[in-house]
Amino acid sequence: MSPYAILLFTLLMLTVSGCQEEMPPPTMETPPAMEATNEDRPDSLLRHAVFFSFKETATPAQIDSVQQAFSALPGQIDAIRDYEWGVNNSPEGLNKGFTHAFFVTFHSEADRETYLPHPAHMAFVKVLEPHLEDVFVVDYWAQVDAAPGQR
Repeated sequence: MSPYAILLFTLLMLTVSGCQEEMPPPTMETPPAMEATNEDRPDSLLRHAVFFSFKETATPAQIDSVQQAFSALPGQIDAIRDYEWGVNNSPEGLNKGFTHAFFVTFHSEADRETYLPHPAHMAFVKVLEPHLEDVFVVDYWAQVDAAPGQR
């Protein structure tokens, strides 16, 4: 193949690949073997881990109002058993723009089902939405393999 043909082919491939619509990443389902329930461990807790990244335009006062609104939920929703939050301070730089972590604890999936559509939670979402860039949520049944001090 001549150098001209190779150059033409390369330009054609770059043009075609540059025009292709970027596909979203595939959704990943949790493999059945990894799904956990509390049936085997009735003392375990259901954790609802929520991570936020905020828009560049969000002011510190606006972000503080989001944190305060989220922190008010345990006093408004009886299904919440425990709550904690914090701001990323990892030196690794792997947070991908997520700066705020919130952990809401439930005793059952029924408690979580009460929480998600609860009017107080929906009101919080309205406070959050104008300032939110992205959200990442993971729910899991906490697994404890050893007693504290035996790890």
